[in-house]
Amino acid sequence: MIFLKDIWLKTRYITLYGLLMAILVFVLKWSQWRFLILNNALDIYIGLIAVFFTVLGVWIALQLVKPKVETLIVEKEVYIHTTDDLVINEAELKKLNLSTREYEVLQLLTKGHSNAEIAENLFLSLSTVKTHVSNLFVKMDVKSRAQAIEKAKRLKITA
Repeated sequence: MIFLKDIWLKTRYITLYGLLMAILVFVLKWSQWRFLILNNALDIYIGLIAVFFTVLGVWIALQLVKPKVETLIVEKEVYIHTTDDLVINEAELKKLNLSTREYEVLQLLTKGHSNAEIAENLFLSLSTVKTHVSNLFVKMDVKSRAQAIEKAKRLKITA
């Protein structure tokens, strides 16, 4: 404790002088900043307005570019009536001009099999099954498996 008291007594004038200089520098910088703002107030206001309208313009542009299409997924239940006395509509089947293999693939599609399962059941390669499915889509004028199954059931060409 005595050691600290000796240091304070030896350096008190230097410490007070340093503190006074720091306060003086702070006052000078603050007054310089104040005069800078007062002298350039118009430029500062114009700059702030320019920044505001730039941000506003960017926000409006982003709102205009934002896609207006919203994807909506609708799920609905489809009731399938199973009847034991299902009769294949031969006329519609002939109109589609399906090969035997394509018809077999279509039957397995309607039962919910994947391409790999169809390939396994019919002893075909996966690429051959994909080709048959692609040909089915073209001949039936559909774009997905679900559409192909729905159209096959509607035309009564599969069980």
